[in-house]
Amino acid sequence: MAGISEVLHARFDAHAYPVHTHDTWDLMLLDDGVVDFALDRTRHGATDAGRVVLLPPGVPHDGRSVGRLGFRKRVLYLSTAVLPERLAGTAVDGPILLDPALHDRVHLLHEALRQQGGAGDTLEAESRLAFVRERLLTHLDLRRPPPQDRADHRLAVQLRELLDSRVRTGLSLDEATRVLHAHPTHLVRSFTRAYGLPPHTYLTGRRIDRARALLLAGERPVDVAGAVGFYDQAHLSRHFTRHMGVPPARFGRRGA
Repeated sequence: MAGISEVLHARFDAHAYPVHTHDTWDLMLLDDGVVDFALDRTRHGATDAGRVVLLPPGVPHDGRSVGRLGFRKRVLYLSTAVLPERLAGTAVDGPILLDPALHDRVHLLHEALRQQGGAGDTLEAESRLAFVRERLLTHLDLRRPPPQDRADHRLAVQLRELLDSRVRTGLSLDEATRVLHAHPTHLVRSFTRAYGLPPHTYLTGRRIDRARALLLAGERPVDVAGAVGFYDQAHLSRHFTRHMGVPPARFGRRGA
């Protein structure tokens, strides 16, 4: 559906996500259990069932289960057509939303998506999404944050754009320093300070994002590996399982 790139329902008995980013807004309902996560290097501690969590695009975060019972969640991956990326800074300041009305709206949207089968159902889902968006905007400061003029930040942005353009083929540090006319260690430090994770970790996360989309579209893991820049299926499986908690073949079957 327009505005929603992916829907994920999952339960984890014990799992820890490494630091990674997405190019979407991640809107999560925590239905059961407790999750501990960090966003932009700030730890938010235990978040229990009934909460709504909004993680902005391009901002590094992790997550891990707390206790022996694990957790169950439902996630909507919203495109920047639903919420503009310029609002990410406000979401970083307050990712946990204590809003029963919003929780109800997101739940009803999940139900509409689950039952979607015709034009009328699509209209309901689109209407539910509009109400969710309206409620989310009440939590976000609509003022654009002041631009940062520091040379180091500009360098980090340039490297990120370069990495985004080379997700499949990859990029060596030597090539990046030649293109951006920067010292290698200064380049890595600038990127890490700006985004909270080193360039190689960011690139792996972008490849995982692309792999998820292809697997959900029915592509075989062996084909997905090369398409997104991993050496082979084993290389994809190692990183994908570490990020998502399930191997790529099982993830693809679950999404089918």
